[in-house]
Amino acid sequence: MIGVVHPESVRRSVLAEKVPARTGDVENPEPTFESSWPVWHQSPVLWGGERHLRSSTRAGSAMTQPPSGTYFSIVSVLLLVLSVVAFSDNLFTDVGQPSNRDPKFIVHGVFGLAWYALLATQANLVRTRNLRLHRKLGVAAFLVAIGVTLSTLYIFIVLWKGWANMEPEVRANRLLLPGYALCILLAWRRRGRSDWHKRLIFIGTFFMLGPVVDRVYDPLVVSWAKPLFSTLYTSQVDEAAYLVFRWGSWIGFFLSLWLYDRKQIGRIHPVTRTGCIWFALVVLISEFS
Repeated sequence: MIGVVHPESVRRSVLAEKVPARTGDVENPEPTFESSWPVWHQSPVLWGGERHLRSSTRAGSAMTQPPSGTYFSIVSVLLLVLSVVAFSDNLFTDVGQPSNRDPKFIVHGVFGLAWYALLATQANLVRTRNLRLHRKLGVAAFLVAIGVTLSTLYIFIVLWKGWANMEPEVRANRLLLPGYALCILLAWRRRGRSDWHKRLIFIGTFFMLGPVVDRVYDPLVVSWAKPLFSTLYTSQVDEAAYLVFRWGSWIGFFLSLWLYDRKQIGRIHPVTRTGCIWFALVVLISEFS
């Protein structure tokens, strides 16, 4: 559900401790929401509501930056809603389809839905400061991420038909899966640095959005646009609209994190920058290899 659609399909297939001030271009080291360090319970720095000290001069006199709001909470809920809509045929409208009786797709779908649900839950637990439950669920989320990786990898192996025989979008999924796995592993290891931890989790999740943005196009766009503009909605128009929607929405998530960084820390965080570069490279490699 999170990293692959059914057999090689791309679109409509069934599948008050002291927080060091930020000086120059160095973002505050933020305490983790997974760590048990006492500093976390008193720190004003929260996931989805970063508060930091920004230098008023190059020498480093600081002033308090107001909380950033609920970016990660909103985005995580949006991702969950989109995933449910994208796979609504499997979940609600066409539960008798053959893929719903295939164990490998069932296992993969359960892990995928669990990941999006836990992502939204974890982001909002931090926003509401329920850190004790957040830490407990963090272990479960890490195990689910392992399940997502292994179940997706198994499907890739079973459905492998050779690199040259795959569509560019399908090839991209093969390259983005290791990026997801690496991001989650690094997020686990850097849970003592929430600025890295949260961005690694969301960048990794953005890598796996291909099947979601592919499948959500029909229920969100075609379901109303085709009946409303029946005479104008030709196959050429449909294909063009699909490509605009697919790449616009997928790139839009990366762009939203880019803009969040610019607003909150005045620069692009290394995780955001590296994730965007890797995504662009994967698209190019998939298209021209």
